[in-house]
Amino acid sequence: MSIDEIKKRFVSEIKLRAYDDKYIDKGEEREILQIAIQLGVGIDSARGALAQVCDDHGYVLESQVLKQAKDQIDAAAGNDGRIDEKEFQMIFSTVRRAVSGKKNDREVKKMIVQLMEESGNNKVKTGWFSDWYSTLKKDLGMA
Repeated sequence: MSIDEIKKRFVSEIKLRAYDDKYIDKGEEREILQIAIQLGVGIDSARGALAQVCDDHGYVLESQVLKQAKDQIDAAAGNDGRIDEKEFQMIFSTVRRAVSGKKNDREVKKMIVQLMEESGNNKVKTGWFSDWYSTLKKDLGMA
């Protein structure tokens, strides 16, 4: 297979998976990268090409959104080790904008809470009589 044929096949695989919702989730990304490896493309090159094709066609790449959200969570927790409700809302609005309406608000909040839990940055600032994070987790069915 020539380089041009590999590129065409790779782009068509991406378009095939993102056609209906313009969103590449982690499972679809894994499938695309496995195909690239089978075609003899290195993993780093395949990731770069995937990101480029997504940018060119306006597709949302979930792994990029997750990385951006994790970086923001780390930054918010970095100064005092805790995330307050205002910082959470700022992260939420950034991630919400990044997913371009491909996920609803509930799914976006769940994504952020899961990242907070996985990264250990789940210490939050609470008020005297309220715990916004516990309430949020209950509302999302994660408590």
